[in-house]
Amino acid sequence: MPGRLPRRIAAAAMLAAFACLAPLSAAAQSIIRDAEIERALRELAAPVFRVAGLPQSTRVIMVNDGAMNAFVADARHIFVTSGLLLRLDSPDQVQAVLAHEAAHIANGHLTSRPAAAASAQTAARMGLLLAIAAGAASGEGGAAVGLAAGGMSAAQRSFFAHTRAEEASADQSALRTMVTAGIDPRAMLEVLDLFRGQEALSAGRQDPYVRSHPLSRDRYRNVEAFLATQAPGAEPPAASLYWYARLTGKLSAFLRAPSWTLNRVDRGDMGEIATLRRAIAYHRTPDADRALSEVGRLLQMRPNDPFYQELQGQILFESRRYDAAIAAYARAAELAPNEALILAGYGRALLAPDTATLNARALEVLTRAQARDPFDPRMLRDLGLAHARAGQPGLAATVTAERYAILGRMDDAEALANRAIALLPQGSPGWIRAQDVLRVAEAAQRRR
Repeated sequence: MPGRLPRRIAAAAMLAAFACLAPLSAAAQSIIRDAEIERALRELAAPVFRVAGLPQSTRVIMVNDGAMNAFVADARHIFVTSGLLLRLDSPDQVQAVLAHEAAHIANGHLTSRPAAAASAQTAARMGLLLAIAAGAASGEGGAAVGLAAGGMSAAQRSFFAHTRAEEASADQSALRTMVTAGIDPRAMLEVLDLFRGQEALSAGRQDPYVRSHPLSRDRYRNVEAFLATQAPGAEPPAASLYWYARLTGKLSAFLRAPSWTLNRVDRGDMGEIATLRRAIAYHRTPDADRALSEVGRLLQMRPNDPFYQELQGQILFESRRYDAAIAAYARAAELAPNEALILAGYGRALLAPDTATLNARALEVLTRAQARDPFDPRMLRDLGLAHARAGQPGLAATVTAERYAILGRMDDAEALANRAIALLPQGSPGWIRAQDVLRVAEAAQRRR
């Protein structure tokens, strides 16, 4: 098997993908980036991917879209909308969706479809989000979980249309995967039930999932026939139930109105998930003191949980309590030293007071974050600031050029890359990265 691409080549390839996506920015959806949510999705996906033969590095990316949809972009990325996850009622149902999409990858449906055999440039223009899937996140908006620019519109989702034969094949493969993994296959029928009524609607009113994953009576009956041969499935394991509850609890609290959450969470419920939902709802009200009180209860329950430490840091930071935020993020980074999103938040907090000592520490932390997730625009914005404060204008220009390229602002990327090239020693790592950005930006200009 071929080895991993050198980082420079991989980075240039991903920047090139962003260049292809730039024209779609006006119709972009957004990607939800949150360390805790991504951990929960990894936990739920792990048994599915293991049995399906997919590498554990296969990523599940959440699209911030109220429609119910899921699709594969390439052999390494599965996209699921927030709207679908919030409609599913159990970890088994989430795993049924993941098993179905994993089957499309394992069965070779991506390469068998004519649309998937199109050029890489066409694929990117149709919204594959190749670069986003590598870890891009802008995080520009609000107090919710991080969001990143994407490239999905309802019209572009037709690119992912499957034939009924492929869908039936994916159903059967997914059912076998679920049985082998010890997941109740009846969850597949429960998911299909969510969409049965959609087929009776006009195309304009149908959910995109129905258009890209055509249902049929035969499909439904085939799943029923398979289930008739199976014994009743076991209850989901405690770990799956737990991570499903954290995933949906946090997602719902950040995406729905605080009043909606507070009206539905019993104030007398001191359980972990209820406390998490109240903490987020109070934070978004905003009522920082009550939010921090709830987070304090979470940390009493799980003092070594990095994600609750991160949530405490976020609330403190967004309440401008920077010293306390730095301490909370430092503890989160200590508990999860390889979580790029936690490191990025820690670096952002360190920059806030603007002192020489903390700026130097921020530069070190953000450089570590970049090494683990080099396509996070919000992190790159902060890293550029850290380089500038450290008296490194050339590296600041390189990082900012990379950020602009990721966001599709190719004119700005080209200008900053040229500035970096003029400031940095020829052949240095920052100079080489700026050259990569410049080539990508110039190629994007030629395609206009």
